[in-house]
Amino acid sequence: MELSRAIRSRRMVRRYDPSRPVPDGAVLACLEAAIRAPSAGFSQGWDYLVLRSSDERAGFWSATTNPDEPMDSWLAGMATAPVLILCLSDPERYLDRYAEPDKGWTDRDPARWPVPYWDIDTGMAAMLALLTAVDAGLGACFFGVQPERHTAVRAALGIPENRRFVGVISLGYAVPSPTSPSLRRGRRGLEEVAHWGRFGVHDPLP
Repeated sequence: MELSRAIRSRRMVRRYDPSRPVPDGAVLACLEAAIRAPSAGFSQGWDYLVLRSSDERAGFWSATTNPDEPMDSWLAGMATAPVLILCLSDPERYLDRYAEPDKGWTDRDPARWPVPYWDIDTGMAAMLALLTAVDAGLGACFFGVQPERHTAVRAALGIPENRRFVGVISLGYAVPSPTSPSLRRGRRGLEEVAHWGRFGVHDPLP
């Protein structure tokens, strides 16, 4: 599939066919694409925890939801995904890398960083995985883990304390589902979001 078509075809899919497993080759292709993402200092401070079995996925959903609350439509749909990929960032790899001689930030102070590039780079990697899923004919969604659930997810899945939760990718074969009401907001066009030469100048022509 051409890149432009994959970009235009990408959607956040929130309901899957649980009877159709995702081929291992497709999962690996998504991961292979993710590790091709750019990273500051080529630090590559990311890890991907892949959950494929029903027990593995159940452990994640159990750790992220309240069993005493009724399952809403979003959760009911997302829980049908045959594969979940937790995208984790590793700040220590960046702090170590930039303390090396060619960078020279020997104090390893995270405050030196204008933004947490470990999270940004992992997010860019996740986008490559999402586009690869489209190319493989799969549906996918990127969603977050609520902060108050991080401890439970770490315990359930053995995630180290020094890894940060950037997001989760659900993978599977999409089935028809209601369109997200958020789409009613419409897509902001270039005439609104692109600025030329100075903020607030929206006309690229002189």
